[in-house]
Amino acid sequence: MSESETSRDVDAATLRALMGRPDYLRFWLSRVAATLGVQIQSVALGWQVYAVARETMNVAQSAFFVGMIGLAAFIPVFLLALPAGEATDRYDRKTILRLCYAAEITTALVLVAASVFGFASLTLLLVLSAAFGASRAFMGPAGTALGPMLVPRSLLPRAIALNSLAWQGASIIGPAIGGLLVALSPAASYAGAAGLYLFALACIAGIRGNTRPEVNSGSRWALMKEGLAYVWTNRIVFGAFSLDLVAVLLGGAYALLPVFARDVLHVGPEGFGLLRAGPAIGATLVAVVLARHPIRRKAGPVMFAGVAVFGLATIVFGLSTSLPLSVLALAVLGGADMLSVYVRQTLVQIVTPDALRGRVAAVSSLFFGASNELGEFESGVVARFLGPVGAAVSGGVGAVLATGLWARLFPDLRKADRLE
Repeated sequence: MSESETSRDVDAATLRALMGRPDYLRFWLSRVAATLGVQIQSVALGWQVYAVARETMNVAQSAFFVGMIGLAAFIPVFLLALPAGEATDRYDRKTILRLCYAAEITTALVLVAASVFGFASLTLLLVLSAAFGASRAFMGPAGTALGPMLVPRSLLPRAIALNSLAWQGASIIGPAIGGLLVALSPAASYAGAAGLYLFALACIAGIRGNTRPEVNSGSRWALMKEGLAYVWTNRIVFGAFSLDLVAVLLGGAYALLPVFARDVLHVGPEGFGLLRAGPAIGATLVAVVLARHPIRRKAGPVMFAGVAVFGLATIVFGLSTSLPLSVLALAVLGGADMLSVYVRQTLVQIVTPDALRGRVAAVSSLFFGASNELGEFESGVVARFLGPVGAAVSGGVGAVLATGLWARLFPDLRKADRLE
């Protein structure tokens, strides 16, 4: 038997072993449902904010308020990230996720009521975005730290790929469904999201294994400082987190999709759903390949290549005036981002002890939240002065330049090799 055939047999065996673990399967299904709900809700929220703003404002001003959604969601993540990480390393992680899903259900139902009864003002929509961000501040660390507790270390890289596949697969279906539901009414989108959060809550409640971490001694503040110190002193972890922050912060054209759909490409809510699905299509294809054939060598160069392609694809998207080309550029962007995220998450999970996973995941959520939510805000601000096309192109150029700079600043990350 050849080496490649042996590798394929091992890959298939580990995949079957992973999916045969009931607690992990419940966790995975909850991740699919919750992500699907988030995507549907995000489509409706972005479209509704832009539509409400356009009633009294021009394109540039309305684009700024779409970016404000990201800022409103990031502020609670910034304020709560460290306490959330410490709580994840102290309390039952399943219980934290259950509370987070309950909060998401409540937020979605308030959005339903606001849409049905006509009091969905910009202020209310931004406040509810902040409430959703507060839930995500705890959900991110708890979900990231819970997954490795449900599988043995030998299956962890495969589990990370499948977790990403769940997220990206739901991100394909979610925007498409969200676009169709928004065409009916935003309330229908929010109601669908609430039902999916309820299903995710039921799946998490069904996990039977031990999900309470071993608590280190020390005060809460001492434990939070320990997590920060670990990230700061580990050059691979800090380099990976900060590269993701800078690249996505600069290349955050994703936030401007409502603007491109309505006033650049003129494709309406259905086209908006296709644009939203574009990055997830590419990411899912890459995640499927990674789940079947995980990266084992040259991890650092692969991650840097993914970030560089992400920036180039952002430039193409910004310059495109065709819906098919725009969707293709977004698919390439999503695939490249999936590649870099997979390497980053696998490296961090492998080198981080379980007792620190919640706090490290909280710092990761802080970087991730900053890169996405602040990226949305940055794109909205730049679009206010350069227009949506200028914001996308300049952001893509910045992401490419950041890739080269980080390769020089973090040689240990650039030289990282094995993901086993």
